[in-house]
Amino acid sequence: MEQIALNWEPVRRAYTVSELSGELRGLLLENFTDIWVSGEISGTKLAASGHYYFTLKDQAAQLRSVCYKMTARYLKFKPQDGVAVLARGRLDLYDARGELQLVVESLEPQGHGALQFAFEQLKQKLAMEGLFESARKRPLPPLPERIGVVTSPTGAVIRDILEILERRCPGRHIRLYPAQVQGEGAAEQIASGIDYFSESGWAEVVIVARGGGSMEDLWAFNDERVARAIASCSVPVISAVGHETDFTIADFVADLRAPTPSAAAELVIATRASLLDRLEAGEAKLRQAARLTLALSGRRLAIQIMEPARLHRAIGRRMQRLDELDYRLRDSGRAAIDRRKRTLDDLRLRLGQMDVRLRLAEARRRLEASEAQLRQRMRLELTHAGAALAPLEAHLAQLSPLKILDRGYAIVERDGKLVKAPEEVPKGSNVRVRVAQGEFRAKVT
Repeated sequence: MEQIALNWEPVRRAYTVSELSGELRGLLLENFTDIWVSGEISGTKLAASGHYYFTLKDQAAQLRSVCYKMTARYLKFKPQDGVAVLARGRLDLYDARGELQLVVESLEPQGHGALQFAFEQLKQKLAMEGLFESARKRPLPPLPERIGVVTSPTGAVIRDILEILERRCPGRHIRLYPAQVQGEGAAEQIASGIDYFSESGWAEVVIVARGGGSMEDLWAFNDERVARAIASCSVPVISAVGHETDFTIADFVADLRAPTPSAAAELVIATRASLLDRLEAGEAKLRQAARLTLALSGRRLAIQIMEPARLHRAIGRRMQRLDELDYRLRDSGRAAIDRRKRTLDDLRLRLGQMDVRLRLAEARRRLEASEAQLRQRMRLELTHAGAALAPLEAHLAQLSPLKILDRGYAIVERDGKLVKAPEEVPKGSNVRVRVAQGEFRAKVT
């Protein structure tokens, strides 16, 4: 039986790095597009682009994660180190580093509700910025003519507010900015309403109101945009959200918190009867103050009329004191003038004794003598130097090779070197010959 030899080798396929990354990304998108991952956040970084970068970790492993800006805007709380969370998203491959990462779409803290966590997180942030400080709270106008209201146009809240305002003090101007107070887009509409009244300048006070509900129902009033709109409003803002036991971020930032929308209507304006009571009380206080002022003035006048002698004595004492001060001022002035006059006389005497012309003549004489001495010293130094230089110059002239050239000798150079033997200049060589009166070129023949 013949044996058949098999020559089979597996077909090799070489991937580029980009191709392999693409293949892996395809597998991830196919199998891990909507997953939940449990872990603890660490290494949180907020980039200038608005993206959040952090790591999810447990006891044995860690996973790089990213939450893009458009998604982070709608998170109920922001990533924070040390918080255990459930992250929902998809797995992706970051090509630049060949790194697996989780693209987060939502976050839920483990151990307590996400809404409560986000509430405390935003509350702490705004408190550190000073938005809750009582010093920035503004008083309400005592009797506003124009009142702005930001709430739903279809709920019972606006009807209660209008009814109470009409009953307490009719004739007020009310302007409603209709806004959604629950669900998606509610925070943007509420903030827009507050900005409208702030920029238009129409309203003297603004009421932001909503009826009761769960924390989820009231969440629009815990939004940072609403809080900052209230803080930057140009007129006082009353927050009337939910029931008396409900508290929102808007309540902390507002100039005044009303426990209910109806209470806000009662707080923003007083009843006609209460205004009349306040007016009567003010009138009574004014009358009492006027009577007291008149009584005190009459008493002082009576005392002045009954005791004119005491008044004259007081005036006399003050006149005497004035005379004493005038005498002291005159004496001190004369003494100061005398001292300055004596000082001036002394200076004139000393100046007369000092003849400047004599000093100048003495200085000129000393200068001329010094100049003559200097010239004589310089001549002596030059003479000594010339005497020392003459023998050196004669000796140098005797040693100079130029003196030898004067007797008819010459110096021959080839390529910058002195020629000392005929072998150094073969036939055809170019040489330079220096004589006493100059130099010339020559060729050896």
